Amino acid sequence: MNLFNLSLKLNGYPIKAAAKMLQSIQSKNIDDSTRYIETQKHAIVDYHLNHNNFYKAFAKNSSSTDWKRIPVMGKHDLQQPLKNRLSNGFNESDIYVNKTSGSSGNPFVFAKDKFCHALTWSIFIDRYSWFNINTNTSKQARFYGIPLDSKGYYKERLKDALGNRFRFSVFNLSDEQLEKNLNKFKSTTFDYINGYTSSIVQFAKFLASKNIVLKTICPSLKACIVTSEMLFETDKTLLESQFGIPIINEYGAAELGLIAFQNKQDEWIINTEDLYVEILDENNNILPYGEEGRIVITSLYNKAHPFIRYDLGDVGALSKQSTPQKPILKKLTGRTNDIVLLPSGKKSAGLTFYYVTKTIIEEKSSVKEFVIEQLTIDTFKISYVSPLELSNENLKNIKTAISKYLEPNLNIIFERNEKLNRSNRGKLKQFMSHL
Repeated sequence: MNLFNLSLKLNGYPIKAAAKMLQSIQSKNIDDSTRYIETQKHAIVDYHLNHNNFYKAFAKNSSSTDWKRIPVMGKHDLQQPLKNRLSNGFNESDIYVNKTSGSSGNPFVFAKDKFCHALTWSIFIDRYSWFNINTNTSKQARFYGIPLDSKGYYKERLKDALGNRFRFSVFNLSDEQLEKNLNKFKSTTFDYINGYTSSIVQFAKFLASKNIVLKTICPSLKACIVTSEMLFETDKTLLESQFGIPIINEYGAAELGLIAFQNKQDEWIINTEDLYVEILDENNNILPYGEEGRIVITSLYNKAHPFIRYDLGDVGALSKQSTPQKPILKKLTGRTNDIVLLPSGKKSAGLTFYYVTKTIIEEKSSVKEFVIEQLTIDTFKISYVSPLELSNENLKNIKTAISKYLEPNLNIIFERNEKLNRSNRGKLKQFMSHL
């Protein structure tokens, strides 16, 4: 047994039983698969109504047989001591406990029972195998943040050693550091890249400035998996060009595991093995395929802690080509709290604003990366990293695009920085509203 699987087993995670369960789920035919999803939805609701005092109170008068009447759970509902939310028979010493990243502005501690967490890992292992990546033996180039406190730092370093991965800094994206990253790729037989989109994109831009395709200096590379932040089509094209390998878009959440994973046909396949995903409108009505709404998810196997009709805080849509057995994520447009409010009363997704600006900035300037903040109803600040100040022509083009796609007469403040502020985990939030 390899080190990673061994570490899971030694910590009490039944990875072998979970892998067997996953094979059983995946072997079902269409009719059996439909029945499985419905059966498991009802089973997890009944379990928590019978064994979880928090959920009994939260979903009082609910029944698993009337799914639409089961209340939607928000992050704010879970911001109370974990011990209040655990199911009977579970305690913090015999479960998996972690904390959400806080990217939604509402972080909280959550729990998963050990079988549920093992099943989560089995699904990651399965998806990575689509691209001939073995999570135990394939060498990973990891572009992630790392806790700065001693305990958290060394815990992550131990996990890196067990997971056969080398961690690159996402806090230092200077040309000097990126040159060191490049040299590491020259001397190491990495199998794949995994990490935050924005940091990986910056490395690709650095390679482009040197006319280097990463695959030519690190021939062992098979794929690049980007996660945790939005992947724009232009960035995907850049990564494909400069890395010379498939670029895979992964969508997940710490409290749920893998939500969607892109296959070789560029379909963003929803995980139906241990999750049930719905797209809801603002009144909690289920939307048809193709329509955009709130992403609400049920964890089908987590008995330690209920995540039932859980509003993740993201906005997206399922493809019209989806089926119950094969739902396909058409698009992910950002978080529900990333909304631009304009003086006219118009609302827009924050990442739409970001994308409009991004198109102009990257075509006509030397800007490496930038973020946008809404300061007041009519005032926005664009903070950017560039060796040069934006020219008057650049500024005019950006303001013209914003007027065209959003509305005129907005105040735009520009601020050049040596680097941008990232979260303590190294994530970059591209749009932020202070309203």
